Formats: sequence, structure tokens, C-alpha cells
Amino acid sequence: MNDNSHSPTKPNSHQPHYVGVVARFGSPADLLAAARQISAAGYRYWDCHTPFPIHGLDRAMKIRPTILPWLVAGAGAMGALGALVLQWWANGVAYPLNISGKPFFSLPANVPIIFELTVLFAALTAFFGAIVLNGLPRLLYPGSTAASFARVTTDAFLVSIEAKDPQFHPERTAEWLRNLGAESVELCPAPEGDTTIPVAIKRGLLVLAVLALLPPLFIALARQHTTETPQEKPRIHIIKDMDFQPKYQTQAVSPLFADRRAMRPRVPGTVPFDPHWEPPPEGFLTGKIGSDYLTEFPIRVTEEVMRRGRERYDIYCATCHGWTGEAGPYDGMTSRRARARGEATWVPPASLTGQAVREQPVGKIFETITQGVVREGVYSMPPYAVQIPPEDRWAIVLYVRALQRARAPYPEDFQEAAATASTAGRGLIHDEPMNSNLAKDRRP
Repeated sequence: MNDNSHSPTKPNSHQPHYVGVVARFGSPADLLAAARQISAAGYRYWDCHTPFPIHGLDRAMKIRPTILPWLVAGAGAMGALGALVLQWWANGVAYPLNISGKPFFSLPANVPIIFELTVLFAALTAFFGAIVLNGLPRLLYPGSTAASFARVTTDAFLVSIEAKDPQFHPERTAEWLRNLGAESVELCPAPEGDTTIPVAIKRGLLVLAVLALLPPLFIALARQHTTETPQEKPRIHIIKDMDFQPKYQTQAVSPLFADRRAMRPRVPGTVPFDPHWEPPPEGFLTGKIGSDYLTEFPIRVTEEVMRRGRERYDIYCATCHGWTGEAGPYDGMTSRRARARGEATWVPPASLTGQAVREQPVGKIFETITQGVVREGVYSMPPYAVQIPPEDRWAIVLYVRALQRARAPYPEDFQEAAATASTAGRGLIHDEPMNSNLAKDRRP
């Protein structure tokens, strides 16, 4: 709709019983020419209606650029700034969390929320801004009572002038539009009858408004309980299916089956299992037999197990104990970072190749991996029973023993090395069960 700021040159009092006037033109060119003259005449409340866009029509109507893009851009900027400040306050000020020494506030981690609130604020502003700036909803306008307006989406090119325009006069405006070349001009009478809202509707809306306050009041009442006056009734279940799912409990009765049992027998082949499964050797899960630690590996020591142990060691152990297990200056990256940051609660990892660990039975090392190390009520080494299965823990122990042998070999190792040096392609580790010295506990 055009809303020019030109002051009317010939203001006339409009008739209240007319909504406006609608003029139909024969072609887009005629409508374009008429739009230029209507705009030049100083009309403010008028519009053009066409079945398709016409180039140059907005310039002919002197429609000013809308401020909606600026509103959308401003709302998007407000959303981005609000998301940034909200995350900074929540994560860096109100509730900071120390996660592996990472900074409390980091811009890249906050970009997704910034993007989401930017789009949300911009979209809502575009939607509601278009409605407000266009004066919607418009329940009464010239097209609502004009018969010719029914063809505006097919082949009609129409101009409507509202009765509230200061220039509007029913007869003179209609005649002036005919002089502009309109094929037909139709005065649009206002609907007859009382336009006030009936009293019954007002009372009904008032009742609905009061009823709408009841749910939040019930919710507030349900939350009024303390330890001295506990809540006696169960909480309100808005969506019952989420709390009370239709299902059969254990040992329940079901009318769906002849034996009336809800629990059905296992269908053959649906639950996979190892037909060759055997119970693990004694001490396999704990590293102990009774109160005595195992001194020999309860698994078959092979090259494949050694490779697996090295792989698991590199994943779980090397980050603190280092690649060689010597700790100290050869610590892993986690230990080096903790020392560099000066972490007061950090406990340096033990040397796995030192005499204290070398003298431990293999069962003791296995138990340490399983249960972790607690010093002064705090885990200096976390337990890995959940993360590492027992067979991988034994593989890690085997690899730790190999690191210890490399750091402090036995005298017979030199004899074996000399014997194997003459045989190309063979080493201390081969596909058959490995040297029994590794499989047994040889504490000095």
C-alpha cells in the first residue's frame, strides 16, 4: 500500500458508509499510467492489485523502501550478542567447569548457539514485522465488498482507494478514476449492521482468560511443599504414556498366549553365544588365587597377544607413563602438560620399569590396572576395569613385562640374543608360545 507523505491538495470529507472505491483497468500499461497520476494527485491510502508482478509499479506508486531488512538485521545481531553473553555468563562466570584444563569460555564452542539464536531472532522479526508493517490483519478493505475483486488473481488489474484517505469523495473520486481510463469503477459500501463486539463474546473471552490462569495456579500450588510439609499426592502427569507405558512386568499374566505367560521362552537362534565357551582360568578376572597374586600369566603368551598389549598400552597407558614406561623425563603428554601447568593435585606417574614395579607379580600389576591407585582418598590412577576387558589387561601386563626386560634384561637374555642373531628373520618373539621366561614371574 502506498503511504506517501505528500499533503493533500484538495481534502474532502469522506462518506462513512463507503469502504472505498475499486477501479479496473484493461492492461498493465493502463494501470501503470494510472498509478503515476494517483500518486501525483497526493492520495495516501491506496493500492494496486495485479495477478502478477509489474515492473516499475513500485516506483510509479512512490513506495518508500521498507525498514524490515534493518529490523531483521538488528534482531539477528541482538540474537548473536545475547547468545554470546548468555554462554559467557553461564559457562565462565555463574557455573564454570574445569574440564581437562580447557578455558571456561571459548568462542568456537559457542558458535552453534550464536548461529541458532541469530536465525531465531531474525526469523521471528521477519514474520511478525511483516504482519505489523503491512497493517495485518485487515478485516475490512475495499476489496472485501467489491465484486470485481474476485478476478484479481486471474486477469483483473485493479486500483483501490480507501475511504479514510483525506482526498476521497465517493462521486468525485469515482469520476476521476473513469477519466484516468478505468474500464469500470465500483464504490464499495460498508457492511450494514452493528460493528461492535457482542457482549456475549466479551464475556466468553473473559471466562476463557480466567480459565487459562488455572493451570499455572495448579502448578504453583503443587510446588508448595517442603521437608516439613511434604507433598502427599503424586505429581501431575501431563503425558501419561511417558510415565505409564503399556507393558508387561516380570512374571505378569497375558491373555495373548495359551499359557497366559507374558514372559516368552527364548526363540532358538535369536541370542548369539559361543558354543565353545569355557569358564576362565582361576585368577583370570582378579589376578589372585585366594589372597595370593598370580606369578604366571593365565593366558597363552603369543606374539599376537604382545601386539595387542602394545596397542592397548599406547592408547591407555602411554599418555601418562610414556612410550617406554620409564616416566620421569619420558612422561606422556598428559603428565608433561600437568607439570607445565603446575597442577597442584597432579601425582607423577610411577616408572613401570623401575625395581618396585619389576618386583611385583603379574597378578599385582593386573590388579593395579583393574582397580586403579588411590592416594589420600583420591585416584592418582583411575580404574580401567570398565574400559579395558580382562584379556586386554593381561595383554598390557605382558607388554609391560617386555618393557621391563628391555630395561633390565636377565643374564640369559644375552645368550638367547647371541643365539638368535645368527638366524635371520627370527627374534625373541615368534608365532609359537613365547619364551617361558616372560610367562613366568622372574623377580630378582
